[in-house]
Amino acid sequence: MTWPTGLTGLAVGLLIAVVTAPVGVSGAVFLLPVQVSVLGVPSPAVTPTNLLYNVVAGPGALLRHHREGLLHSPLTRRLVTGTLPGVVIGAVVRVFAVPGATAFRLLIAALLIPLGLWLIGRTLPPTRPAPAAEPSPRTVTRLALAVGVVGGIYGIGGGSIIGPVLVGRGMPVARVAPAALASTFVTSVAGAAAFALLSLTGSGDIAPDWYLGLACGLGGLIGGYLGAHLRPRLPETALRLLLGALATALGAVYAVQSLR
Repeated sequence: MTWPTGLTGLAVGLLIAVVTAPVGVSGAVFLLPVQVSVLGVPSPAVTPTNLLYNVVAGPGALLRHHREGLLHSPLTRRLVTGTLPGVVIGAVVRVFAVPGATAFRLLIAALLIPLGLWLIGRTLPPTRPAPAAEPSPRTVTRLALAVGVVGGIYGIGGGSIIGPVLVGRGMPVARVAPAALASTFVTSVAGAAAFALLSLTGSGDIAPDWYLGLACGLGGLIGGYLGAHLRPRLPETALRLLLGALATALGAVYAVQSLR
């Protein structure tokens, strides 16, 4: 990795984390297309590189949430319980069964675009509809398991998927964001370790690009702390709109990439 590439990764990681951390999204979902299209990380090595970004960047926002006493919640435990085994399953599937990304991009676009627009639509009207019933603990754990598998396959952490769903189902962003980031961090540690072990037995570009992942992660570490610092200063409506806009924009990016 050259110095310009490393500095580019650091700057991109910082900017993405500042915007995404307030709503519980690690930023890896937006970093993935940058790594593939701009930084030239091969597949499937881009997945563990993205997970490495989450590992390095995560403590910045988590430290801020810990100081505010927001990490130790039942929601955090449920998300970690579901996503942790899911990410290991996803890592195995990624290496041995799903080396390509086109189908994934179409799937994520089909999920996130309507989900983001729905969340924005529920937030914008002057007369808000009655809040939806929160999902049951068992439903949250099952959803987290599915998100963990997706995160293990594509290294996106899962906060960008589970966050809009839980917020749309009536949970406040202030409650969802710390739990989503905590589960993303824990599962990324497990996922990165799983890929490192698989790289010892498999062939091809399986191991992460360690230097680029560390560079992007360092930027995310700084940006995540700053973004988490901004969250209490933003009203709930603004946070919901930001989360909906990020989901819609990400879906659009993946839709365009899948058509190339």
